[in-house]
Amino acid sequence: MPLMPAKPEYPHDHAQCSSDALAEAQRICARRGVRLTETRQKVLELIWGDHAAVKAYDLLEQLSGPGRSVRPPTIYRALEFLLENGLIHRIESLNAYVGCPQPGGQHSSQFLICDTCSIVIELTGADVARAVADEATSHGFEITRQTIEVHGLCGPCAARHAEGSTAP
Repeated sequence: MPLMPAKPEYPHDHAQCSSDALAEAQRICARRGVRLTETRQKVLELIWGDHAAVKAYDLLEQLSGPGRSVRPPTIYRALEFLLENGLIHRIESLNAYVGCPQPGGQHSSQFLICDTCSIVIELTGADVARAVADEATSHGFEITRQTIEVHGLCGPCAARHAEGSTAP
């Protein structure tokens, strides 16, 4: 039995979380008059499969199969659409993507990224963004985009790590 499972359990209804995100994406696209095509929706569904970051080539592999060949430009066009419409985020340090729990609008993003299970948690408080903006202003720096990525261990992985390091 391995010490660290691939994905720890989190105390929320992920099926509801994912379903809500997909429904909100449909509402946003309808309101903006843009099409959430079948491919775009499938890419979004795969990204919302769990809260771990997903790489473009993993999406490509998941969408391709017997009798269906999906080309990289198809995936990248879908990702570009989802990013432009605020439905997903790009995790720069992983070159991967996660669903946005507050879709549709521009906002500063801060992410907690688990180095063990790859879960990504988007922080929703404005205090960090405000502190960075205040510091930037004090230096005469104009922010055009703000994304903060913090790597470490999520709660369940940190607990497993602590249990493993104290074992005889």
